[in-house]
Amino acid sequence: MSLEQKIRNDEILNIISNEFDTEVYLVGGVVRDFFLGKETFDRDIIVCNEDARDFALKLAERFDAKFIPLDEVNKIYRLVFKDKINYLDITNPVENSLQTDIKRRDLTINAIAVNLKTFEIIDIVNGLNDLKNKKLNLISEKNFIDDPLRLLRIFRFKANLGFDVAPELLDIVKRHRKLIHEPAVERVNYELMKMFSGDYVHEALLLLDDCLLLEEILPVVKQVKQVPPNSHHHLDLFHHSVETVRQITEIYKQSDEEVREHLNRIDFGGFSRLAHLRLTGFLHDIGKFSTWTIEQDTGRHRFIKHDDAGAKMSLKILKDLHFSNKQIDYISILIKYHIYPSHVMCSPEITDKIMMRFVRRMDMNSIDNIVLAKADRLSARGPEITDDIVEKNILLLTRLQNFYLKVRASLQPLPKLLTGNDVMRELNIKPSPKLGEIMNALHEAQINGDVMSKDDALNFIRNF
Repeated sequence: MSLEQKIRNDEILNIISNEFDTEVYLVGGVVRDFFLGKETFDRDIIVCNEDARDFALKLAERFDAKFIPLDEVNKIYRLVFKDKINYLDITNPVENSLQTDIKRRDLTINAIAVNLKTFEIIDIVNGLNDLKNKKLNLISEKNFIDDPLRLLRIFRFKANLGFDVAPELLDIVKRHRKLIHEPAVERVNYELMKMFSGDYVHEALLLLDDCLLLEEILPVVKQVKQVPPNSHHHLDLFHHSVETVRQITEIYKQSDEEVREHLNRIDFGGFSRLAHLRLTGFLHDIGKFSTWTIEQDTGRHRFIKHDDAGAKMSLKILKDLHFSNKQIDYISILIKYHIYPSHVMCSPEITDKIMMRFVRRMDMNSIDNIVLAKADRLSARGPEITDDIVEKNILLLTRLQNFYLKVRASLQPLPKLLTGNDVMRELNIKPSPKLGEIMNALHEAQINGDVMSKDDALNFIRNF
């Protein structure tokens, strides 16, 4: 299908093309995605012979869309359509020149324009050739200095498209990496999550590290890099973390529809569970450096309670990057319990009760937790880890996953048998850390199936 046909088949763009006499150009990501055959709902247009605000208001009325001024100084406006899926960004060209506007963009593949009346393609920076050759290339070094967030955007496109990155572009990132601290943290957060949404994010992480930009955004990487391979891990900790991300993607691709559907859900933060899980996979062992010991007699590396340490460390890291509370809860909980599924399935006797205890604790995060445990296992193939050990572990984790899928439809929330006030009244205590300890222990007892009724709960707290 030709580009003209694709535009005509796009209801929004077809209406703009046919019903308005304004000189309008389609630019940026939507053009790139049309050429790549990708579905897109976010369209950017440049208006050349009319005030962008006036034109945006006309379109808002025509489409019954919500009008949002994004930047009145630079005349950038957004229309949000009623379906909350389709967006349209409208602006005038920089310095009233389409060519100047195109030359101010980040990458050549994002700087192709199309006249919506004549369907003429404007490609003054050779973007089509780079698209054809699957290459990420720069237009101007100055463009990255003017907006340093573009240094990170390179790796978002690498992660999502898998294109090769021009060596000159990597040199620019390395040279100007310190500028990444200038953009608002929220913008950095968004680009990070867009990057972790891509199937090639493991490749992007390695390039980010080569350019020294990764440590600017996540300083904890400096600690991670200090942990070498050991008897259980054939890779050093940094490359184990990247490999875990890659394995999460591979497991997702090979999973049944039920699992993929769950990981595709957008339950928090505006991005899929899969994107968050990949980020979790990269961070899951950040607690190892601070808990690292080497046994004198055996030379064995130990990382006792690194899961707890990593979960606590992640709270500040994610808060500093302005992640939401729901995102932080998800990532920190999965880091804390990333070994838990394998521990469950190493029980001498695996029963439904044991697996139900896992399901009760992890609840909606059960699939995510199991996929992370599988990816971690597949990424650790040190000399003491045989193929039989790995295969058995993966089979047992799959059994746990299948159990969850079988019972999840019938799961009911655990009833609240006693409130904090009930406990204080029964034990004659006041609000205190002790009360929180008792309430947590009571919840654990319910998860374990040791407390089933209110009488059970009362007996439990009396004997706590």
